[in-house]
Amino acid sequence: MTAATAQDAPQERNGTARPGSRAEAIRIDNLHKSFGDLEVLKGVSLTAHEGDVVSIIGGSGSGKSTTLRCINFLETPTSGKIVIGGEEVQMRADGTPASRRQIEHIRQRLGMVFQSFNLWSHKTVMENLIEVPVHVLKVPKAEAIARAEKLLARVGLSDKADVYPAFMSGGQQQRAAIARALAIEPRAMLFDEPTSALDPELVGEVLGVIRDLAAEGRTMLMVTHEMKFAREVSDHVIYLYNGRVEEEGPPEQLFGDPKSDRLKQFLRTVG
Repeated sequence: MTAATAQDAPQERNGTARPGSRAEAIRIDNLHKSFGDLEVLKGVSLTAHEGDVVSIIGGSGSGKSTTLRCINFLETPTSGKIVIGGEEVQMRADGTPASRRQIEHIRQRLGMVFQSFNLWSHKTVMENLIEVPVHVLKVPKAEAIARAEKLLARVGLSDKADVYPAFMSGGQQQRAAIARALAIEPRAMLFDEPTSALDPELVGEVLGVIRDLAAEGRTMLMVTHEMKFAREVSDHVIYLYNGRVEEEGPPEQLFGDPKSDRLKQFLRTVG
């Protein structure tokens, strides 16, 4: 079963009916990625429709983060197909993008949240949020500031606009990073283990923000090791093993009745 076919039927999340016919937001087909002689991705395929939350789980070295980074070309795929919002990324035979302008356009539709926050340390939180909208997207500064103020309120950081990242907790920095990703008004959000660098007591505040985004129907691809959270918020879950999709399906199936022995062992190990 593929992620695409799993989404044909109407679904519910948080008690809200999901429409049965929704446009594709992200699709990757037969994605391969090698680092020298090491093949990390060995033909990964997945589809996320508009409003889907798709979680990618798996052990260390399974290819989770590499998959996410290939989608917006932070890593260059070796081969395969990537389609964002119905637009196929044009790639040369070696996987490199044929058009740098197209990649820049694609990235403007994808908000990325990293493990280690990646905020600009020499800029305040407000400056972090308005940098790309003002200097790349050419949004008027006053409009960008107004949008940023609303986003900071949304993630509970209204009082941190003029603070530098070094003077914030890890949870606050990650919430600011989420607000920065939202500031470009992306078509979809990519989360690369957003809580892995946080102390345990700070994890909940970040998951709360992501949960709210899921509840409002935002399209998200999320690499996570938070199994309980993935089960609660996801429409579809993909388990990667050794660079391949070992098993996928709705969360109640993967977590409640896994078929793969490898997935069964993984779930025993993590929880």
